[in-house]
Amino acid sequence: MKIKSLLFLFVLFSFVTFAQTKVSPEETNIKKSLIYFTNSIKTKNIDQAVSCIYPKLFTVIPKDQMTQLLNITYNNPFMKIDMQDFKFGSIEKPELIKGEYFSITNYSFKLKCNVSSMNDDMKKKINSALMNKYGKDNVKYLANEGAYLINANMKACAVSKDRKYWKFVILEKEFKRDLVKVLPKKILDKI
Repeated sequence: MKIKSLLFLFVLFSFVTFAQTKVSPEETNIKKSLIYFTNSIKTKNIDQAVSCIYPKLFTVIPKDQMTQLLNITYNNPFMKIDMQDFKFGSIEKPELIKGEYFSITNYSFKLKCNVSSMNDDMKKKINSALMNKYGKDNVKYLANEGAYLINANMKACAVSKDRKYWKFVILEKEFKRDLVKVLPKKILDKI
């Protein structure tokens, strides 16, 4: 009888554990789309990355301006950027709002920014900008390499009409007032 009870508890525990780790198709599709987006940036295929951005964002920042901004950031000969160690955090269950699904997605990666070819004044400006954006505890200067190592904890809103193909808006508090024109209030309240 004792063995049957233990066996029953083991099977029950296995079912509970499996049920908790089951990933929804939406979560799988969000992950796939976000990996495609970040890999496009990592490989410096900026036009491909821009195609992953939620089109309504271009009502606030024109598409050509967004492309130019990403090119200046990731294809800058004076500051070589390398993305490493991409990890997913939590992905919220998608919510249907006015015919579109919205899901807040957390993720992180390490950025290595080589600034060795910049002059001291530019290095100081970059240092200040990185500290403000990512926080002092997340930015480390590697003097021997002339590079910054940044722990970037990010948040994005994934948006889809069909829950298969997702587009993204990077969520940052400093741009919340601009995102009012792009995202529903219910989603903005989560930033």
